[in-house]
Amino acid sequence: MLATDTSIRRRRGWHRWASVCVAVVLLNGLVTFHNVWPTLAVHWRGELSIELAALLLLLALSNAWLGPTPGRLLAVLSGLIVIFALGRYGAVTAPALYGREVNLYWDVPQLASVAGMLFRVASLWSVATICVGALVVLAGLYVASRWSLGQIDAMLRFHHAARMGVGLVGIVLVGCFLVQQSTGGFPPLPRFSIPVSKTYSEQLVRIIDALSNRATQLLPPSPPLHSSFAALPGQDVLLVFMESYGRVTYDRPEFVQALMPVRARLAAAVQDTHRSVVSGYVSSPTFGGGSVLAHVSLLSGIEVRDSSRYALLMTQQRPTLVSVFKAHGYRTIDVMPGMRQSWPEGAFYGFDEIYDAKSLDYRGPEFGWWRIPDQFSLAVLDAEELQRQPRKPLFVFFPTVSTHMPFVPTPPLQPDGHRILTAQPYDAEPLQRALAQKPDWTHMDKSYLSSVEYFLDVIANYLRERAGDNFVLIILGDHQPAANVSGDGASWDVPVYVISRQPEILESLRARGFRPGLTPAERTVGKMNELTPWLLAAFGNSRIYEPTPAD
Repeated sequence: MLATDTSIRRRRGWHRWASVCVAVVLLNGLVTFHNVWPTLAVHWRGELSIELAALLLLLALSNAWLGPTPGRLLAVLSGLIVIFALGRYGAVTAPALYGREVNLYWDVPQLASVAGMLFRVASLWSVATICVGALVVLAGLYVASRWSLGQIDAMLRFHHAARMGVGLVGIVLVGCFLVQQSTGGFPPLPRFSIPVSKTYSEQLVRIIDALSNRATQLLPPSPPLHSSFAALPGQDVLLVFMESYGRVTYDRPEFVQALMPVRARLAAAVQDTHRSVVSGYVSSPTFGGGSVLAHVSLLSGIEVRDSSRYALLMTQQRPTLVSVFKAHGYRTIDVMPGMRQSWPEGAFYGFDEIYDAKSLDYRGPEFGWWRIPDQFSLAVLDAEELQRQPRKPLFVFFPTVSTHMPFVPTPPLQPDGHRILTAQPYDAEPLQRALAQKPDWTHMDKSYLSSVEYFLDVIANYLRERAGDNFVLIILGDHQPAANVSGDGASWDVPVYVISRQPEILESLRARGFRPGLTPAERTVGKMNELTPWLLAAFGNSRIYEPTPAD
């Protein structure tokens, strides 16, 4: 009987130690995993968590000096581990899918819009599945954390040797981490993961900087924005920000091959209408999102790379392309089909007219969250402003939406630009095919290319419809698409096209590094905000514009 009892105790002891080992591995994995690029999945690379090592040391000391850890405290610690796991997931997944780090100050206010987009483009069943799945995952993380801490604390409670061993291991790991952080010569063994507490502390610093007066130090003076407009004898200027149109469309061979036909159609439309085009790359201030940062950088000539600088700039009275064109007698128009709520920032620019989603009054079939096809917005602009006579020359700012993630459903091209404004803008068959498209969130290349092809065809079609009109058309990307499309380590460059019949404008830009045609030179010509004075110099028929008192 005694031998049997001893055998049972041994089995229970091994079982308890095995449970503790599983608990430690599980807790460590929850805060040290890495992304399986470029998916939502994660994997472990054998790294250790310094925060878990410190927690084990504290639990060992607490059990030795104060006795068993209260259940409520273990519940709180379990909740914190879940928060750390979520923070770790955001830190490693956002760069893989979005192309940049999470910025809580900037990204949290966008969550409502993202959630709304998902509700619009996904089925009710899919949304319900996502919500239930999220709750199950959170509950599972908490249960796993609580069980793990309970197993560890129970072992520390009843075994002096366990307290001594865990405490010693904790001290060694904390010491190794501190030595590794203080000197570069110490071997990186064991390998530690970036602490999640560091991730959260960096986010807190960003929020404090954004809300404090320190943000004012981030705002440089405005560059000189002047032009004689000698090369623009009353011509309209259309500035089109093509959503998510990035350099990846030229860097990835399969993208180049897929877009070759539509670029050939656009080039033919330019040539057949007796226009010319130059192209180049500029570096966007943002990647994968945050389009407004690109918009304000170009319109103001100030590089705006974060929301704190953007918010501060909106409180200033600064010269912009809008104010420069207005000063030269232009009517300034803003076409924003993606704007579905109030836009107080519009006061910063001072547009004469803003065509938002409501004023565009689109009543046709809706295409995903963004609803309004870019061809319709362009047709409204043409009918309401460009074809109206007599009138002032126009400066138009048009951020597109049809190439916005999730890219589908992509509207069909309507060759008859007038029909797009009617009650039946499309034939039944192409419309049915378009609306049947559903987002594939893990393989978005095909959807992305389809949306890019659509918009380039829209421009080619418009150039042919307005073959006799004399205007300057500037098309540029606001940022690269998210990293699940653009790839790992992609640049922040975007293409710029300038289409015009004024050779002096194009020649001025060629002197800056632009190349004739729709294929930019490999080298980036500059930052997006540097393009602003270059355009004004080109409009003033000058390679390097020097303002005069008359300006």
